[in-house]
Amino acid sequence: MEHRGAEGTEKDLAYYMALPYTIVLIPDEDGTWFAKIPELPGCMTVGYDKHDALEMIEDAKLTWIAHSLEDGDPIPEPQKVVEG
Repeated sequence: MEHRGAEGTEKDLAYYMALPYTIVLIPDEDGTWFAKIPELPGCMTVGYDKHDALEMIEDAKLTWIAHSLEDGDPIPEPQKVVEG
């Protein structure tokens, strides 16, 4: 599965998985943790603890990107952080 990027280069699953997407972790009152990747709409999960949520969001990211590649849907890349 490959995807043609804006600059015309082929981008595959490994390329997107290596990008530094933002992960948001939110603790819940019941002790579980909600995790999401804001750049990938709908890419979210819940884990039993913080570590579990981080593992599960990686799996959710893999599934989200793989499906987008298969369907030919656009895959947003993380915004570059400018330090200054």
